[in-house]
Amino acid sequence: MRSYSQRQMRRHRDNNIDKPTKVAQTLFALDADTAQPVCFLTATAARSVTQATPELLDLAARILNITPGESLVLADAEHFSAELIDRIHQHTGFDLLVPMPNRRALIQQLENLPPEQFTPRWAGYATAQQLYQPVHSQGGPYYQFIQRQGERPEDWQFNAFLCTRDGDEAETLAGDYPKRWHVEEFFNAHQALGWKRAGTMNLHIRYGQMTMALIAQTVLYQLRTRLGEPFASWEAGHFSKALLQGLDGDLRVIDDTIIVTYYNAPNVELLRAHYEHLPRRLQAENIDPRIPWLYNFKLDFRFR
Repeated sequence: MRSYSQRQMRRHRDNNIDKPTKVAQTLFALDADTAQPVCFLTATAARSVTQATPELLDLAARILNITPGESLVLADAEHFSAELIDRIHQHTGFDLLVPMPNRRALIQQLENLPPEQFTPRWAGYATAQQLYQPVHSQGGPYYQFIQRQGERPEDWQFNAFLCTRDGDEAETLAGDYPKRWHVEEFFNAHQALGWKRAGTMNLHIRYGQMTMALIAQTVLYQLRTRLGEPFASWEAGHFSKALLQGLDGDLRVIDDTIIVTYYNAPNVELLRAHYEHLPRRLQAENIDPRIPWLYNFKLDFRFR
């Protein structure tokens, strides 16, 4: 993300037209099934993906308490590094699936594979698998998953992926890998919460700011889930302007309870089922309804 820090730092640019700018690196690990964030790291612009990813995965492994061999990491082409692949395979409980950059030598190698090595999966799509040893790798051999698109030989296009575990390449490439794009959807939907720009490179401030943004994203995700569509698919900026800023209500205190009354909330019956008589609901789940940072007041909601 673009940084407005005053310190001298390496500058990046996305293309040959835009002027290079200061950037702050942010690395997220998301759960591919729920599309929700697990953890994140932030770093200076000089830190490479190969250096930062092992730390991110170590943190994710501690949070998820994973069992070795049961969790697959879906990475991007920038993560294709023999050093990183060996590090993940040998020192974490994760397996890794990463695209291989489409360099000319690789494409030529794939084009020279015999057609009978491929297994047709459906019209215009076939897959193959073979052992592969990355250059400069100290581990392996690993598995190269290959997909061929196009029905006629003159239309064939090839892509290759490296995977640290054996398995059904068609299920992995067509079923698992597309879930990696949830990370792009995550940034698109929630970057307005605090991942759009970085005002400083002080790591303590950055971690504090981004942690608060992550807590906000968690709370909003729970609210979106309860509201349902179309609110669940709105990006953060639209959700804020069209819903949160449009609510009308009042506050009042009755005994030890703060009563929040909303007058034009959407999906009222659904919200009423979740939030009305909240202290009583919490007590039924053996949860203390008093809020310590709110002078031990309880919080309840009404919808009109």
